[in-house]
Amino acid sequence: MNLLAPVRRDRVLPELPQCLRKEAALHVRRDFHPRVASACQEQRTGTVGFKISKVIVVGDLSVGKTCLINRFCKDTFDKNYKATIGVDFEMERFEVLGVPFSLQLWDTAGQERFKCIASTYYRGAQAIIIVFNLNDVASLEHTKQWLADALKENEPSSVLLFLTSAQYALMEKDALKVAQEIKAEYWAVSSLTGENVREFFFRVAALTFEANVLAELEKSGARRIGDIVRINSDDTNLYLTASKKKPACCH
Repeated sequence: MNLLAPVRRDRVLPELPQCLRKEAALHVRRDFHPRVASACQEQRTGTVGFKISKVIVVGDLSVGKTCLINRFCKDTFDKNYKATIGVDFEMERFEVLGVPFSLQLWDTAGQERFKCIASTYYRGAQAIIIVFNLNDVASLEHTKQWLADALKENEPSSVLLFLTSAQYALMEKDALKVAQEIKAEYWAVSSLTGENVREFFFRVAALTFEANVLAELEKSGARRIGDIVRINSDDTNLYLTASKKKPACCH
């Protein structure tokens, strides 16, 4: 994949996409984190624009995982698709606040016999999308187990969680409750009509991008992204900045 290739115009995100339900949202801020906005404006996002962020899509068999991904990536819907064997993935590129950003969407098998194979691909996820069918009560009940399986391969504090389903108002109250319990953001979407699909994946991309930039800023510590590295024969600290100078005793 060419990370420098032009981004499709409909994948440009100049602002933070809003949540669908405030009752179950990762946050209700209307704008990107101030540190993220500032870093993007000052072109201090480090390697974020050159990395590929992994998103895994999990859930029971036939709840619509593949249809959801295909609706967003290919704008198609095929009710006669074949069940995923093991895993499959699609790559989508975005531009967030002027910075290129790539998502790798992993479509995992929901069949029990392929669960072991699929679980080996869970590791390294930065976002987890749990899909269920609101016409199938059991698929909603199983979401917590899918989450538990995915978190065995990932640090819980380092991933973003999304719970999404086909719309069906009678069960939405229960779905919102589950989303709140597992601390996931809830979205009702329709792969058939495309309703909310684009908005949902834009939200996933934006929040994952924000988390990546914040992590990059934290990782840099006292050495801000973009600081000039001073290399002098007398300096043992190569990352000398105005905020972190040598004490007088070291001169």
